[in-house]
Amino acid sequence: MKRVAFLFGLVLTLSVQGPAQSGIEPPLITVSGQAEVRVPPDEVVFTLAVESVDKEMLAAKNKTDGSVREVLSIAKRNNVKPEDVQTSYISVQPKYNTDDLDYEQRRNVKREFVGYEVSKTIAVRLRDISRFDQFLSDVLKAGVTRVSNVEFRDSQIRKHKDQARVMAIRAAREKANLLAREIGQSIGEAYSISENGEYTPRAATQNASTTINGGLSDSESAIAPGSISITAQVTVRFRLN
Repeated sequence: MKRVAFLFGLVLTLSVQGPAQSGIEPPLITVSGQAEVRVPPDEVVFTLAVESVDKEMLAAKNKTDGSVREVLSIAKRNNVKPEDVQTSYISVQPKYNTDDLDYEQRRNVKREFVGYEVSKTIAVRLRDISRFDQFLSDVLKAGVTRVSNVEFRDSQIRKHKDQARVMAIRAAREKANLLAREIGQSIGEAYSISENGEYTPRAATQNASTTINGGLSDSESAIAPGSISITAQVTVRFRLN
């Protein structure tokens, strides 16, 4: 009796391991699905620079600090939370009259010291886009000399990414059903699912370094944020019945 039980256990073990070791896949149909979700942005991030030049380093620093304090005050008046404002470390460097000239132009100009340039960068996250024009006009009047970047964003990006993925899966399934019907078959359960690439939203962005000389009127500062495109692409392998 012991010998019979041992042989039975051996046969059972072989029957379980056999298919796994064979590596044979069932009949499959492989399709890809892609989807796009477009949403209006609900927040905007400004990257602003304040720069002052004076032959006295401390005087240049005081001018820059004064403008920065005014920008922070404007942000507060526009209901910007403290955690949505970030200032960089101060930058101090000597400035000469030849700094903005090319090599050929410098040869004919005597190099003279203009003063110390003291600058700070401020990033402000404005969650109420309706305040865009007023906020921009106010910070320009406060002494902002350069708008490095204006980026419109979606605060619910994770939610919309998931929505795009669901739509991509549905598109893949519809495609698989259509193809399978054309050959008189049907699809079964999914055998594998993979996402293709990272789904970084394509936001409306004003990515420019603009020097501001004087204020702007409301009409000049107006901007259309458009919409943000969030895409997803998946590859699904279905069992083919």
